This record gives sequence, C-alpha cells and structure tokens, in this order.
Amino acid sequence: MSTGFKGKVALVTGASTGIGRATALLFGQRGAAVAVVARDPVKAALVVDEIRAAGGEAAFIGADMREPGDIAAMVAQTVKRFGGLHCAFNNAGVNGIAAPFHEQTLAEFERVVQVNLTSVFLCMQHEIRHMLGAAGGVIVNNCSGAGLIPAPELPHYTAAKHGLLGLAKVAAKEYANRNIRVNSICPGVIDTPMMQAHLGQDSGTIDALLAQLPGKRMGRPEDIARAAVWLCSDDAAYVSGDTMVVDGGLMAH
Repeated sequence: MSTGFKGKVALVTGASTGIGRATALLFGQRGAAVAVVARDPVKAALVVDEIRAAGGEAAFIGADMREPGDIAAMVAQTVKRFGGLHCAFNNAGVNGIAAPFHEQTLAEFERVVQVNLTSVFLCMQHEIRHMLGAAGGVIVNNCSGAGLIPAPELPHYTAAKHGLLGLAKVAAKEYANRNIRVNSICPGVIDTPMMQAHLGQDSGTIDALLAQLPGKRMGRPEDIARAAVWLCSDDAAYVSGDTMVVDGGLMAH
C-alpha cells in the first residue's frame, strides 16, 4: 500500500459503484481513511470491506444527494468518525432522460439539476466550512464532457455539468488564500454501470460509439480515479480552478 495519503481523510460520494468505487478504493490503497458515501448500503459495504481487506480504513456513510439534511450529516459524520476531512470527491450524479429540448419536462429538468448541480453546491458548502476551520483541503468535482460541449437531447444534464465547472472556479478563486484547492474532472466515455444503462443493449449503438473513440475503446473507472486522487495529492499543490479532461483525446482539436 502506498502511504501518500497516510493521516488524511477522503470523502467520496456515489462511492458504491463505477468511478466513485474506483476512487474510494484508490484512496484507500494510497493510505487515506475513506468515507464511502452512497445510498446503497449493500454495495457500499463491499467497497468498505475491500478497502479494509487491503489494510486500509473505511466506513460507510449513507446519504441521499436529494436531501440537504443528508449532505450536512455526511460531512459531520465523516469528521466525527475519522477526526477530519482533507479531500472530497463529489462524484454522485444521475443520467437525464433524453428527449428533444422542447419536449423536456420541468420535473425532469429539476430532478437532474437537483442531483447533478444543487447537491454538489451543498456538498461544497459543508466541505468548505469544515476546511476553513482546519488547515485547508482539496475538493474535486466529477463533471462530464457535457460540461464543455453540448449533449443533444440532454439540456438538463448539459446545463448542470456546465454549472459544476463554474462552481469550482468560483470556490477556487475565493479560497485560494485559505489553502483550499478546488478542481473539476471531465471524463469522456467511461465504462460504468451508468454509461451502460445510458447506452442500453443495442449493439449497433455501442459499436457506432466505439468507432468514434480514440483507441476504439471506452475509458475505465480507474482512469478517472487516478486523475481525482492526483488532484488531491501534494503533487498537484499548485493546481486549482482547473478543468481536467480525461477522455483519451476524444475532444482534442
């Protein structure tokens, strides 16, 4: 086990599966105590067990990102359980239902924005409040390629992800002199359960997508985990307000 994060506490939302799971595991491997935040206690328990089996320290913290009270309690419980909070990876999110812009419902728009943008705003507020009273810290928000380029028929998802980049930049500016760094990651097409659900079982759709990707393959959750953990590390001590694209060159131009 690497000890680059020994003595540090990392919080990961949406940590029971996909990118969140991979990031929680990597934090554990690097020596951090990990708050594994998720709605599903069964899947989250598997992540906690895997971290502990490798010699790390972790605990499950249940939270629904649609509930402001859960978000406040998530940070408070992390600090109480581990004695602090040094790194936060705000990763939890949902897919939007695809439909032409003029056919999207207000209810669906509000659902996606609530989970993908408003909840992250609240996470950041509570994380920053703790970090201001401590020695600082690092926040990384998991965004999307849709934070940089539009995703047709997903105006709600696109708007929320564009907004995430703005939140990170504002916070990075405001707290630069308080030893708090804030950055964003924009993953490309990553092979996660969420992506699989979005693509469905149509082999033709999947093959067409793969044909457009560099290397003709999707990225892996571990690719994003390594970027998130690096941004939280001392090696990235002068990186703040940045948007890191991790997409294998898909958006290169």
